[in-house]
Amino acid sequence: MTRKDFLFLPIVVFMFFTALVTVAEASMVTPIRILLVPGHDNEVWGSQYGNTKEADMTLELATKIYDILKQDERFEVYITRDTAGYTKEFADYFSSEREAILNFKTTARKAEKEKIAAGNFIEKETVAHNTVSKDIAVILYGINKWANENKMDAVIHIHFNDYPRSSRWAIGKYKGFAIYLPDGQLPNWKESGQLAANIFIELSKKYLASNYKKELGGLIPDQKLIALGSSSTLLPGVRSVLIEYGYIYDKKFRTKSARENSYENMSQMTVDGIQNYFFDK
Repeated sequence: MTRKDFLFLPIVVFMFFTALVTVAEASMVTPIRILLVPGHDNEVWGSQYGNTKEADMTLELATKIYDILKQDERFEVYITRDTAGYTKEFADYFSSEREAILNFKTTARKAEKEKIAAGNFIEKETVAHNTVSKDIAVILYGINKWANENKMDAVIHIHFNDYPRSSRWAIGKYKGFAIYLPDGQLPNWKESGQLAANIFIELSKKYLASNYKKELGGLIPDQKLIALGSSSTLLPGVRSVLIEYGYIYDKKFRTKSARENSYENMSQMTVDGIQNYFFDK
């Protein structure tokens, strides 16, 4: 063996063991836990344009996001609904934990009222939201409770926007996407805001932000949306954003082919934003 061989051998050995350590470290990394929530369901389907229901749109887009994220081993992905309805895990949870979820809601709202009375929480005017029924409240607060218990890193709520119109076939005057994030007084606001900003940057590459005056700028803090952890129902480490991908009557959603093309783009851009936030900060 030559002197050159002796010099080369330690380098090869060092590189080999370095590679082993890198692989070992990678295998020990805990996956980022993401929960996808396709807005609404088959019973309460949200907004509608013509014969197209928001719940069907949110499920199709959320499923595409799910399929992309599942290919990335750095993520562990969950989804609340599939084509049959709520998945067994969530359907069972909403049923078996119903009373616990209602207590969770009552306790949180009582604590918030006490903060308001003591001057430790300031109520702010937000974009008007629909009042939810008791059953829907169980689902939304139940998702928050489940996310806390299962240590989710992020909860992504998928929606499509609407504004009062004369009929379900009418075209509204507003367009564009918006991302809602927790108000600065909620415990999960900071990291949620950064996640929202990363997704916003990606979607902005192709789509315009909402031109509705209360959504101008495209990133809207909110303290009333249950999905974002209203009444401090999400832990600080559970990031949560609600994305309104556009108005349901918009041209890019009016036909099946246009919707499918939009879903392809929007799903990849959403995933890019999530990946950028968690790994390229």
